[in-house]
Formats: sequence, C-alpha cells, structure tokens
Amino acid sequence: MKSEILSSEAVGGNQWHFDQQSEDVYLNYTSFDCGADTDEIGFLLQHGVSGQALAEARRRAYLWRVSPFEALLACGAIDEERLYAAVAEAVGMPFLRRNMRIGTGARFPECLTAGVVPLHPDEQGLRFAIAPGVRHLGRFMEQHARWHDAGVALTTPRLLTRLAMRAFPRHIAHLAANGLADAAAALSYRGQMSGPQIGLLALAVGVMSFFLVRAPAAAFGLFASLCGLVFIAMVTVRLACCLEPPRHPPRRSPEDHALPTYTVIVPLHREERVLPQLLTALEDLDYPPAKLDIKLVVESDDATTAVALRRQTLPPWFEVVVAPPGLPRTKPRALNLALQLARGEYTVVYDAEDVPEPQQLRLAAAHLAAAPAHVACLQAHLAIDNVDDSLLTRLFAIEYAVLFDVINPGLATFGFPVPLGGTSNHFRTAVLRRVHAWDAWNVTEDADLGLRLARLGYAVEDLPSTTREEAPARLRAWLAQRARWMKGWLQVCVTHTREPRTALRQLGPAGTLGAFATVAGTVLTALFFPIFLIASVRMLADGSLLAADEPVRRAVAAIGLTLFAAGGLAMLVPACIGLRRRKLQRLAPYVALMPLYFVLISFAAWLGAIELICSPFRWNKTEHGLARTSEAARRRTASAEAIIHPVRSNRRSP
Repeated sequence: MKSEILSSEAVGGNQWHFDQQSEDVYLNYTSFDCGADTDEIGFLLQHGVSGQALAEARRRAYLWRVSPFEALLACGAIDEERLYAAVAEAVGMPFLRRNMRIGTGARFPECLTAGVVPLHPDEQGLRFAIAPGVRHLGRFMEQHARWHDAGVALTTPRLLTRLAMRAFPRHIAHLAANGLADAAAALSYRGQMSGPQIGLLALAVGVMSFFLVRAPAAAFGLFASLCGLVFIAMVTVRLACCLEPPRHPPRRSPEDHALPTYTVIVPLHREERVLPQLLTALEDLDYPPAKLDIKLVVESDDATTAVALRRQTLPPWFEVVVAPPGLPRTKPRALNLALQLARGEYTVVYDAEDVPEPQQLRLAAAHLAAAPAHVACLQAHLAIDNVDDSLLTRLFAIEYAVLFDVINPGLATFGFPVPLGGTSNHFRTAVLRRVHAWDAWNVTEDADLGLRLARLGYAVEDLPSTTREEAPARLRAWLAQRARWMKGWLQVCVTHTREPRTALRQLGPAGTLGAFATVAGTVLTALFFPIFLIASVRMLADGSLLAADEPVRRAVAAIGLTLFAAGGLAMLVPACIGLRRRKLQRLAPYVALMPLYFVLISFAAWLGAIELICSPFRWNKTEHGLARTSEAARRRTASAEAIIHPVRSNRRSP
C-alpha cells in the first residue's frame, strides 16, 4: 500500500553520492562497533578531567549502556570540542575547528549521516574531515593506525553540521520545504487546488446560486440535507467516542539501560519570554541525558531568540540549529530541517510554551517498544495551563479536554485516522522519514500528518501523559491562532480530496468514515454552525419545525429535530466526560457557554477561509509568555509543600 505513493528507500528524495575515495573513507569509518568500550579515556587526565569524573563516567556508562565518552559529555566533565581535540591529539591527527571548506562532492544530508565530507585541497594536504559519533570514539581510537597519512582530519559532529548548514543553505532550505511535495505532490498542499477541484467548486457555487435566486427555500433544504450527512457522521463518531473508555497501557518505567536515544525537536520563533520555562521543563525530563538529543530550531533572522539562547548555559545534550532563510516560513519547515539531523530512534515535537510530564519520554519509549511496527505515532494529552486567565481560556480548556481526553483516544481505539495535535507527538523516526515528515506548505501540519499516516497504513495510538501549554487569553490573539488552524483544516480537505478513489482505497470504509466525520465535520461545523443554530432555534420558536402538514416535510422536520438534539448532546456530553477525566469539574457551569464559543470558532473559520485565498501560507504567530496563572506551577508548589510539610494523619493520638 505504501509503495503506491511513496518510496521507502530514500529520505527527502535523495540518494547517496560519493566518489570512490569518499566511499573508501566511509566504509572504513562505519566499520566501527558503536557498542565498544575503551581503556583509553585515561588520557583525558592530561586535559583537565579528574579521575573522579572518569570513574563516574564509567559508572554511568554501565548503568545507561552507553560509551564512557557519551557519559562524560552528559555529565558535563568535558565539552564536545575539547573532547574531540584531545582525541585528535592522542591519535596524532589534525583537528579542524572552523577553517574548513567543504569540497564540491559533498551532499546534504548524506554527509552528516556518514560523518564524512570531502575538503577543498589546501597546503596541509587534507582531503577529508570526519566526525565520528561520540559512541564511536572508543573504537576509533583503537583503530587510529589506519588513518595515518590518509589526508584525514578530525572534527566534531556539531562543527560538521554547522559547516554543512553554511555550505548548502539553499539545498537545505529546499529539502525542508519541498521534501514531501517533490516526492509525492498529491500529498502536499504546495500545488493548492487542482483543476478538477476548482471546476467542481465552481459548479457547486453556480448551482447553489441559481437555486438561491429561483427557489431559496429549496436551495437551503438541499444544502442542509447535504451538510446533514456530514453532521450525522460527526455526531455519531463523537458520541461513540464517549461510550468507549480509554485503553491505556500500564504506566511502566523502563530501566535506563533499556531506553533508546530520543530526539526532542522544539521550533522557536520570538520565544524569548518563555525560554527559561522551556529549558527548565526539558531539563526536568526523566531520561538518561546521554540518550537525549534535543534540537532547538531558530530562524536565521530571529535575533532576539538567538541572543536569549546565548545567555543561557545549555546542557551538552542540547543543540541549537539555525534554519537557513527560505519559504514558506512555517513551523513544519523548521521541523523537517531538524529531522534531518535527528539521532534518536524516536522523535517527539514540543512547542516553546510546553511543560510535559517528566516521565513522558519513558512512557512513550515503553509503549512504542511494545506496540506493533505499524504504530508510528503516539499522541500525548494536551491540557491548558493558564485555565483561570480569562473566560476564553476556560472555554479553551473545555475544548482541549474534549479533544484530547475523549475524542482522540476514542478515534485511536476505533482505528480511525487521528488528527494530531501540534505538539507532544511521539514518532518512530524511521517511519517519519519514510513518509517524508511534515508538509511545510500546510499551516496545520499536525492534522495533515495524522491523516497521511492513516492513508499509508500506519496507526496513531493514545499516550496517557499530559503536556500543559499556554492558551491565548485575549480574543484578538485567539482569533489569529484559530484562523490559522481553520485555514490549515481547509488545506487538509483540499490535499486529501485530490485523489478521492486512492484515499478511499487506502483508508477503507471505516477509515474513510472516520476521516469524513473528523475532517469534513470540523470544517463544515465551523463554517455553518451559526446558520443552522439560528435556523433551528427560529423554527422551534415559531413551531414551523413541528407544524409540517405534508409527509415529506414531517420527515424532514423529524430528521432536523433529531439532528438538532443529537448535535447538542454531541457538544455537551463529551465536554462533561472530558472535564471529569481531566479533573476540571469546577468548569462544568461554563459548558453551557460552549455554543457561543462555537460561534466564535465559526467567525475564525471564515477568517481562515479568506486567508486561504489571500495568503495561504502565512503563519499567524501566537505570542507566549503572557499567562497570569499556571496550573503546572501550582502543582509544583503543592508537591514541594507536601515534601516540606507532610500531611498529618487525621487520627487522634490516644
């Protein structure tokens, strides 16, 4: 099934390009045993590393099942550049810092994958620079004799990455933006609406306009009937999700030695206000530091975030990646770039304002290790952190409780396509690369990727772990964010209806029903909810809905009344269940205001539709760091007080 659209043999549409000399160096280099230990780290005593630090590195290397060099870096006993310079000195090789010029035979990202690049000829006679991964350094030192007089210099993986990013900015920008579109144009929004789609839309608008002029009542009835099919599917799925209890795996905590390397990608853009909170949350992750690969991605012109990062002392397992300039300026483009550099078996995406539970990576690693190979992604639960900032944040919290504590777990249980949230998605890195990652031309790349995974035969499952994030507290900021979301949902509809027969064959009847209910239902409900709400309330108020005198009109009235009641249940019942599961019952009185909240969503959806025409790829930036309340901070304070002041027993002393 997957081969119908995507090739699984190449990432980003590229193949290996090495001349014979490069290939010889590469084959020698990759023959190292990445699990090898070494007795040669004692030479680091001459470079300022204490014997106690070396002993501690050996102990942690044994506990984590990593090399001593990885443990040394993770413990902060030495930085990467000093370590590689010391290794180069120990084996008698040149060490290159920043004066390298990559030769014309290099290719991105293959040169980073191999850790080998050809160099421009210079007076030193150097032909290649190699950057073995930290885990390979022990075997590299044991076999250093093969590098004598080979014209090879040593450098660090990070220096090699920075050099490659400077050497190939246009190529890297193109890959990040067009990897999916070049490999499978039908699955990317880059081409926007196809000719048949435009023709069908024009025909529908023309026919509806004709009937509105000639027979407005009949036109509204026809339109309502067509939308009613979508609403019935959506109501059925939402209520079914309420009846299905979440099926969570046991919350096991694997031992450190059993954990794989985990890549964490965090795209940043004008996020200096929340940077301290983000770094604290990432450092609090309960995961062996030597197995963490955290990528902070910033845009090349984002000077404020870059300055804020330079003021921070980042742990060794953090890496700042600067995205080269290019279009479109979207979050998925930054994610695609970081994925090219990911070292982890699993990859998770967080937003700048996120505060994930510390155990989340362990739980995801255990779940993915035990899950079948076709389970490509886990969606953690998202919850609003600043619930009490305003009425808008309270309603936002209810919406998130419905989506991430009721609907998405239900969709995953039924095996339906799951429209991913924009954060806390835990992927198998190999599968993510195989499907060409995110569509940089879709401003709701998460929902698009969830549907694409389903089309290509992969599944998304629920992860019972919470990530708290900040919601906009002001209406203007909320409308800008929601307009972008709704514009993205419209882009998802366009992308996945280009080849309807192919999509139907890939998803199957049940998957098509689920996608129809979630995607089309979300869009049509958002656009036309106020119209149907006003029409239904008006007909109920004047009795016209119940006073039909013809059998057909009675049947239509009965269907309309049933759909109106079921729609109300589908709005209120998931909200009550979600609040109970989220332990936010105190927000129950605000559930009555959800119809008004959906009116606001409808207004944002029309703004998104206008943006889709005028500026389809513009990314409405949401400002963070403005919250006045914080549920995560309150919980941390309560935990600290519980440790300092243990709860006393209610039993009286005898």
